This record gives sequence, C-alpha cells and structure tokens, in this order.
Amino acid sequence: MKPQELRALCLSFNAVEEEFPFNPDTSVFKVLGKMFALAALDARPLTVNLKCDPEDAQRLRADHEGLIVPGYHMNKRHWNTVTVDADLPDALVKELIEDSYDLVVAGLPKSERLRLDRP
Repeated sequence: MKPQELRALCLSFNAVEEEFPFNPDTSVFKVLGKMFALAALDARPLTVNLKCDPEDAQRLRADHEGLIVPGYHMNKRHWNTVTVDADLPDALVKELIEDSYDLVVAGLPKSERLRLDRP
C-alpha cells in the first residue's frame, strides 16, 4: 500500500479528519475527535499505528512477526504498529484500519454512533 492509498482509506470513513498535533510530518486520523490511526506518510518503511482488541493484537503480532509489533509510543496492549508497505496483503491492512475505526466508534456515546450509522 502506498502513502496516498493509506491516507485516502483513512479519510474514506464517516466524520474523519486529518490533523497534525505532534509535528507537520505525522498525520493523525480522528473520528469525532478520537484518534484511530497515526502515520508519518513520508517515512520508509511506511507504518501506521492502529487501535486493536488486545487479544487480536497478540495474535496478529505472532502471525506477522516483525510486520505487526506493539504500538510505537502507544499503549502496547491496545495499539499495534503495522508496516503497510511490506509483505502484508493490502486486504489485511484495510481490515485492520477499519477495525481500528470501529473500535474507536464503539467507544463514542450512542448518539454520536447513530449519527455515523454505526450503532
């Protein structure tokens, strides 16, 4: 997956905004103010930090050793750093990004979830 594809995918979900709170090189993708993805789109290798269910996080790290690792500068239990421009299938990367978005949305108040058509 290329940087522009990663960015476009993250921005394709409802109510997502891209912000740069840490520095001008690090894109932070938020849904209604809550972060679900973080990436330096110019970095090589291209990686993205994604929220993940803790049990799934452990399994993914074991299944994709070196490509999915505990979240860099994040809560290691709930976040993974995923190398997206390596040997991981794009379909898996897309699934992980959507899962991250869905986990963050699930933590929003019900009224906001309903606005996003994700009860």
